[in-house]
Amino acid sequence: MRYCTRCILPDTRPGLVLDAEGVCSACRNFELRKTIDWASRAKAFDGVIANAKARSKGYDCLIPVSGGKDSTWQTIVCLEKGLNPLCVTWKTPARTEIGRQNLENLISLGVDHVDYQVSPAVEKKFMLDALKRFGSTAIPMHLALFNIPLKIAARFDIPLIIWGENSAFEYGDPGEERLGFKLDSNWLRKYGVTHGTTAEDWIGDRLTRKELTPYFGPDPDELDRQGVLAVFLGYYLPWDVRTSYDAARARGFRADTSGARTGIYDFADIDDDFISLHHYLKWYKFGFPRSFDNLSLEIRHGRLTRDEAITIARQHGDGLPQKDIEKFCAFAGISTGEFFDIIERYRNPDVWQRDSRGWRIRDFLIHDWNWR
Repeated sequence: MRYCTRCILPDTRPGLVLDAEGVCSACRNFELRKTIDWASRAKAFDGVIANAKARSKGYDCLIPVSGGKDSTWQTIVCLEKGLNPLCVTWKTPARTEIGRQNLENLISLGVDHVDYQVSPAVEKKFMLDALKRFGSTAIPMHLALFNIPLKIAARFDIPLIIWGENSAFEYGDPGEERLGFKLDSNWLRKYGVTHGTTAEDWIGDRLTRKELTPYFGPDPDELDRQGVLAVFLGYYLPWDVRTSYDAARARGFRADTSGARTGIYDFADIDDDFISLHHYLKWYKFGFPRSFDNLSLEIRHGRLTRDEAITIARQHGDGLPQKDIEKFCAFAGISTGEFFDIIERYRNPDVWQRDSRGWRIRDFLIHDWNWR
């Protein structure tokens, strides 16, 4: 494994590329921020808003929200711009109490809201099938997150959908800045975290087409041709987890007082008991835990040095979410032993090696790591 010489991400992270100087594409993308004319971007966003208001038949825009810090900030920005938004949530089957409170706080800012819940019986089968087939519990989540808002926007004839950050740009794809401002079918295929599948690919003996109805949606390109524009707010305004957290906290958002659920932030990934599994599986597949993502962001923003980040990463370890795994297994109807048997199939042999002491990662960044 090779690691970025600026942050602590390895070249095994999907979409990440190290250049000849050993600097990763996520860090290079961050450098581009200095060359961006943010005033012009903000003016362009005002043009997008004006167009949406002119074409609106009721709701000016749709905002996909969870109630988290980012979607709270998105909602604040849209309300300050005078938009009349409809907020839409895919309701996780494992919503936390702090997640419920933060979502209610977001709604109290003054928005109409749809809480869309898929049958738990369907999600149970779908999540377990996705875990077995691809080593990912989050495929149903992402299919729901991306398709439900599109479907509702089409139904209500809403001209604008406002997503948050462009994760492809923020986390390293070297060409994504050129694509930039909108979410289309190309973006979904490459970055939608569905292993290239659609709902159609999951129809079979265990899941019927009717059961999978929530996961089907209109084609983003067709919506675009109809005049429905889906944009990333992070293209128009500088994106920073601390900025969105501070803005959300000022309007009633609360962090988790019990500490970070996954990674290092006590204000992120706190609305869902199952999201930690999605992040933990990167340890098996790519050889780094969630904390490496978070700490690398802090390095880029100048809030930590690389050495300081490594010290914190050592303290956090691999981030095994044992309690969340137990909750998922109870939900899915399997034992924790079965869960670990399944994810063991996805341990990457190009990253991991086994000796008399157990599993180790070759060339790991932290030499005195506390291996389980």
